Amino acid sequence: MNAAPADQLRLLDVQALDARLQQLAHKRKSLLEHAEIESLTKDLTQLRDLLVAAQTEESDCSREQTKAEQDVDQVRQRAARDQQRLDSGAITSPKDLENLQREIASLAKRQGDLEDIVLEVMERRESAQERVTELTGRVSSVQAKIDDATARRDASFEELDGEAATATKEREVISGTIPADLLKLYDKLRAQQGGVGAAKLYQRRCEGCRLELNITEVNEVRAAAPDTVLRCENCRRILVRTSESGL
Repeated sequence: MNAAPADQLRLLDVQALDARLQQLAHKRKSLLEHAEIESLTKDLTQLRDLLVAAQTEESDCSREQTKAEQDVDQVRQRAARDQQRLDSGAITSPKDLENLQREIASLAKRQGDLEDIVLEVMERRESAQERVTELTGRVSSVQAKIDDATARRDASFEELDGEAATATKEREVISGTIPADLLKLYDKLRAQQGGVGAAKLYQRRCEGCRLELNITEVNEVRAAAPDTVLRCENCRRILVRTSESGL
């Protein structure tokens, strides 16, 4: 393949831009904020699960407290009715009086037991409420950290994407001046060779594979016409001659 020396030199400009684009893409993918957001998101998920559990416990305690208080009211009302009957003097039978007094005593004990249950449930509910408050604060704190890291990541994205857009536009302009067959070969080699399709021959060394040409290869390069598109014998990349090739 033949191409004007100027076109071959422009390949190096395209290669530099492609390397820059590759660096920008790697930097975008490797931002520290990615790992930070991922770690914080895991923490947030765990905290939200704990918060839901605490809220569920508080809700269950609330229902349990309501039920226990209703039971206390029922016992209190029944005991009040029995006491009214006892105080009214309407019951004259000693046996009936004894039974009524026994029932009032039993209801008093039952009321006391139920009130103890109410207090125990209230304590559990208060503990659950404190846990909900604590976890709500922790969730808010972690979410704020995620928001901050996300803002920093997005700002980096904007900067990197802007640089990439500029480099891409510049590449389009330069590649548009390079013969299609030469550019096609370059793109093919770049895909095969880890992103480097063309390399400068610098001081008799291929900048692609970093290997120095032997004397036979140097003589072949010297003998080649200026418009001959050379390939490195070691890495097969396009080898571009410059004033620094040391020939």
